[in-house]
Order: sequence, then C-alpha cells, then structure tokens
Amino acid sequence: MAVRGNFSSKIGFIAAAAGSAVGLGNIWGFPYETGAGGGAIFVLVYLFFCFALCFPVMLTELAIGRKSGRNAVGAFNALGHKKWNFIGKLGVLSGVLILSFYNVIAGWAFGYTFEMATGNFAIAEQFGDFTTDVFAVGSYGLLFMLCTAFIVSKGISGGIERAAKILMPSLIVMMVSLIIYALFLPNAMTGIEFFLLPDFSKLNLSVVFNAMGQAFFSLSLGMGTFITYGSYISKSDNLVSSAALITLADVGIAIIAGLMIFPLIGFVSGGTLSGVGRGPELIFVTLPYIFGEIGGTTGSIVGMSFFSLLCFAALTSTVSLLEVPVAYVVDEFKISRTKAAWLMSGIVYLIGIPSLLGNGYSSFFTEFITYINATTSTDFLTFIVNIANDSFLPLGGCLMVFFAAHVWKKSNLDAEIAIGFEGYEESFIKKYLGFVVPFLLPATLAVIFMMIVLVTFFGL
Repeated sequence: MAVRGNFSSKIGFIAAAAGSAVGLGNIWGFPYETGAGGGAIFVLVYLFFCFALCFPVMLTELAIGRKSGRNAVGAFNALGHKKWNFIGKLGVLSGVLILSFYNVIAGWAFGYTFEMATGNFAIAEQFGDFTTDVFAVGSYGLLFMLCTAFIVSKGISGGIERAAKILMPSLIVMMVSLIIYALFLPNAMTGIEFFLLPDFSKLNLSVVFNAMGQAFFSLSLGMGTFITYGSYISKSDNLVSSAALITLADVGIAIIAGLMIFPLIGFVSGGTLSGVGRGPELIFVTLPYIFGEIGGTTGSIVGMSFFSLLCFAALTSTVSLLEVPVAYVVDEFKISRTKAAWLMSGIVYLIGIPSLLGNGYSSFFTEFITYINATTSTDFLTFIVNIANDSFLPLGGCLMVFFAAHVWKKSNLDAEIAIGFEGYEESFIKKYLGFVVPFLLPATLAVIFMMIVLVTFFGL
C-alpha cells in the first residue's frame, strides 16, 4: 500500500515549497528580464505582481491541496468534480515536460562546475561544443536525475523536507558570499545602482507585461506543485502566512541573485552594463568570461562556487517537479513511492533526450520547428519551453482559479483558508480574494496565455 507522508514541521514545508519556486528562473531569468526591462523599475513592478496576483494563485492551490489531501489530479476527484481533473492532468504533463529539459540544463551547470574547478574559463567560448558532447552532458544530467530521484524516493519528511532544510540555507550562504566578493570589484556599484534605483521614465506596457510573466513563472504556479505540497501539510497551519513566506522567499532569492549578478556585469562591462545576455548566454557564456577576467585560483573558486550554487538551486526545483507526477502515480495507481520515483525519473530522462540532442548534435532536433511568420527555426528544447513553461503554466493557473471560484465555489475556498487563520472572516485578505480570484485573476491569466501564444507561435 502506498504511503503518502507529511511534512514534519511548518519550517520544513516552507523550505521545500520555497525551493520548488527557487530555481534557474531566479538565477538567470530574473536578471535578464531586469536588464532588458530597465533595471529597478522592472523589479518594482515584479514585486507588485508577485504579491498582488501570484500570492492569491498560490494560496488557492494550497487550499485545494490541503482540503483534498490528494495529488494534482486526484484533488479534483476528491472535491467531487472529476470532470475538472483535466486541469491536474495538464499540470502533471507540464511538470514532466519542464523537468525533461530542466534536467538537461542542470547537467550543463553540473558540468560547468567541474570546468571552473579546473580553471577552464575558455569554456565561455566553447559553449556550443560543450552542449554537443551529448555523452558527457547526458552523463551529468543522468547523475542529476539520480540525485533528484533518490531524494524524492525517501519520502516527504525524510527526503524532500530534509534535503530542503540543507539546500536552501546552503544556497543563501553561497549567494551572499558571492555578493560580498562581487561588491568589491571595480564598477560594481554601477550595477547595484541600476538594479536598485528606479528610473520611472523606463516604465511601459512591455515592462509591465514581462514583469507579470516573470512573477508567475518564477513561483512555479499553474502545474499543481502547490496542490501537491498543500496535500502534505497540517490542518492547523495558516495557509495565508505560509503562502506569504513562500512568496517572500522566492522574491528574496531573486533579489539576491540580482545583487550577485549585476555587480559582476558592471565589472566586466566597465560600468556600461552591456553584458546582460539572455538565459543560457548569460549563465554559460557571459559569467564564465567574467570569472576568467578575475583569473587564477580566485576566478576558479568563484566560478566553481557559482555553478555549485546553480546546481543547488536547480535541485530544489527538480525535486518538486518530480514530486508532482510521483504523487499522482502513488495516489492513483497505489504504487510505492520508491518505485514511482525511480520509474518516473527514468521516463522523464528518456523524454529529455531530444532536448539533449537539440543543441547542435542532431540537426533534426536543433532545427525542430519553424513557427508561423518566424525567419529562423526553433530547437526542440526551446519548443518544449514554449509549450510547457510559457503556455501551459498560465493556462493551468487560469483554469485553477476559475475552478476554485466558480465550480468548487468561493465559499468553500474561504472555509478552507479560514482553518488555522483566526479572524479570516473579517480580514482584508478575504475581501481581496473575493475580488481577484473570481474575476481579475482568470481574466489576467487568460490574457497572458493568449498573448504568449500569439506572439510566440504566430509572430503577432
């Protein structure tokens, strides 16, 4: 008989749930979007959306999970709305697809840790060659997946919670250490000023839209992670404070990442801040070049520390990504957690092979598809990112809040949130949720979903 398990403490739950939100998106997505969005003004808008819109979505997911005590699919069945469990199935599919490419990128970070340890700063100019060495990168990714599966197989309190209590503090200590070092580099303060002093003349609709998207994606909403984690927590826990602490932890890590990366960019650019690359370019090309500029043993230590940090951040996310399908298999098919963890990790790794091959090794997967009105082809990894991460997550979030407000009913959502929160009935939170959950959130997320589809796949 499959055993679900529970978190042993609130701090363990917060660490694990925050770890699910903290990941590569905080380390490379947030700094890139901040750089492209005009610096501190983007940060302000991002913070607003994290608490004004994303916090209610997270709270809704946690309430559905705790009330049902089931996984992302079984939750809808347990609440008496089996026809709506397609939302959970979409979430499980999203988690599997995202983990399949996420593990490939985590393998890159793992490999770069060793490259920095040997002082191979030239890897910044050899990124393409590195990604086409599929045996080496595939091996790094396999080791990473094995670590993820091992943690998840050990259960909630003995695996996920215990790992989070180690990984999250370690992540913060490593990031703060790198910040302290970076602040003493020449032109570091130029980066800090860009990151912390807002220029309101740079505020426009593009900044607002991108900040909204970054806030939603960085918190891992819309794929049932928080439904799954919510099913493991005590009825006595205050869901509002839990959601607030998770949101604070996620935005805190994003801010710390900015304080770490922008001084480095200020240093290497001579104060012009012209080196903020996008996604993999920022992490695997720009930053190794910076570590090479530092040079010697110091550069090697700083570089190795950074990519170790990246591995820690990725692992906190891969654990939660794997837990979503594992919880589904454990609950619905009554398979033991150990078997489910190893089975699903194997399936996910196989699904990720085209993403591994689509970075120059295989022309078929490298030039996998050309979107409507596009002038260049899109590789398989980016295609999966566009489908699962960019499109499915806002769609899933939209459907979840619509379900909570109009199918499960807002009164039932309120009743669950009120458990563990004395005074909820008279609180501002209840009034605020009464407006945003039934109306504002479904409409906003529907607009985000449609705009992403039209821009990404149709070039409009």
